[in-house]
Amino acid sequence: MRSAIIEKTAKDLPVAPNWPDSAFAEARFTWQAAASALSGLPGGGLNLAHEAVDRHAAGPRAQHPALRFLERNGSRRELSYLQLSRQTNRFANVLKQLGVAPGERLFVLCNRGLELYLGVLGGLKNGCVVSPLFSAFGPEPLETRLRLGECSVLLTSEALYRKKVAGLRDKLPLLKHVLLYDETGGHARLDGTLDLGDLLAAASEDFAIAATTADTPSLLHFTSGTTGTPKGALHVHGAALTHYITGKYALDLHPDDIYWCSADPGWVTGTSYGILAPLLLGVTSVVDCGDFDAERWYGILEKERITVWYTAPTAIRMLMKAGPELARRHFHPQLRFVASVGEPLNPEAVWWGKEVLGLPIHDNWWQTETGGIMIANIPVMPIKPGSMGKPLPGVEAAIVQHGEDGSLTLLDDEQVGELALKQPWPGMFRTYLGQEERYRRCFVGDWYLSGDLARRDADGYYWFIGRSDDVIKSAGHLIGPFEVESTLMEHSAVAEAAVIGKPDPLLGETVKAFVSLKRGREASEALHDELIGHARKRLGAAVAPKELEFLASLPRTRSGKLMRRLLKARELGLPEGDTSTLENPL
Repeated sequence: MRSAIIEKTAKDLPVAPNWPDSAFAEARFTWQAAASALSGLPGGGLNLAHEAVDRHAAGPRAQHPALRFLERNGSRRELSYLQLSRQTNRFANVLKQLGVAPGERLFVLCNRGLELYLGVLGGLKNGCVVSPLFSAFGPEPLETRLRLGECSVLLTSEALYRKKVAGLRDKLPLLKHVLLYDETGGHARLDGTLDLGDLLAAASEDFAIAATTADTPSLLHFTSGTTGTPKGALHVHGAALTHYITGKYALDLHPDDIYWCSADPGWVTGTSYGILAPLLLGVTSVVDCGDFDAERWYGILEKERITVWYTAPTAIRMLMKAGPELARRHFHPQLRFVASVGEPLNPEAVWWGKEVLGLPIHDNWWQTETGGIMIANIPVMPIKPGSMGKPLPGVEAAIVQHGEDGSLTLLDDEQVGELALKQPWPGMFRTYLGQEERYRRCFVGDWYLSGDLARRDADGYYWFIGRSDDVIKSAGHLIGPFEVESTLMEHSAVAEAAVIGKPDPLLGETVKAFVSLKRGREASEALHDELIGHARKRLGAAVAPKELEFLASLPRTRSGKLMRRLLKARELGLPEGDTSTLENPL
């Protein structure tokens, strides 16, 4: 039987960890002292792109590889920090010559490739508020975000523009410039657009970065959801410190690492930890420009000699479905740390990593709103599979109860309540764009209320229960869906599980489970009864599902979040709302 803890110490690690123990963090860390790691702008102030690129380009890491692109055609392309600095300067000059002023909104709609990185980093150099968009969005969600974000400049490929944006121009009166590039290397010349290649070729490699400060707006990220208008969380350049510290301590990045974040930069993880954090720490970051393929992904870990890998639960589930035999055909002894984010990892996935990859997968917790990792299983800590870990240095977390009268009560260990963070921290969002009242409701006194229900155990580990609107209330019991789902996933036949509450006139709600099966297993009445029995034996009749339905796959956002509310809407015949963020629309 598996133990409840995966024991680890610093002596077990191939590289001495950046965070050696909790006493180190508690005794020595302050955000003010940590800020000395950043250089600041030459004339004063702070700029994310300067810290991520130019700081290294002007120093001993100028020739160190910053980005390694794995192209769709199988070729590889590397840029040093010096080359990346010059290329992003060119893009910033393009914006300046077009009259794009600091503070204007630049939206980046690109497949993974060099242009995406030039847009984000060059836009930040020019002082723009940059909003990366997921390239698989359809016209409707794109139009919503471009309109709400008051897009002034759009960078995209000719193919994406023709397919998704061209028909929206009349709905976007604030859009002044569209910069196009041809992904095949040719020229992109369409009416009402500008050819990026021509503009870059004529632009200077020298650029004076805009006079931004830690409080200057920098990035605009839209949160995903099943219904309602997406919320635009606005961040500032001061987030550079959060990305630097969390990359150093939560992901344990060292100067010689080869790092791979498989999250798309159209989501906050792909921006914060696919673009910014690795560059802030001066490491080499691998960018896979292709689509998911289990065998190719294992090949990337092996051939590119990845040392630190940050991925999403969606990818882990797909690798689990592909089977352990495929994983064991590849050899990657240099891989020393694997982390995941998107939604909490079931214990089964953590153990799968240890047993199949040879490394446990380290879960962590944060939100679009926090801007960076807040709670994590760092390399030196023993792992309690299913736990989010402990707060990082500089982060004070608590479990609270928010009263109807506006009061806030801090709860004790093992009590379930809302996960709260004490403000401020450098990466926290500064507003929901155009929704100030909604933003203010997120804060009570010194505390930011996350909307996630959790508990803290006696050892200081935090455990996710569920979003406050996902928790099931049945016969006086508060049932966290994550606990039920994790129990179902312990069964050898189950690949994925999701549970919802169904209205019941006697109990209030009953639990219904949706399950997708591993490759080679087939749905049957016998397996249905076996899974119900398995859950009752482990959880008790009051908590276990009363109903269970087999599905080929479960609806999730492309950033990995399980769409329980969508399952509930379909079960009850309610409106589904916006499904544009789904990874597998049904």
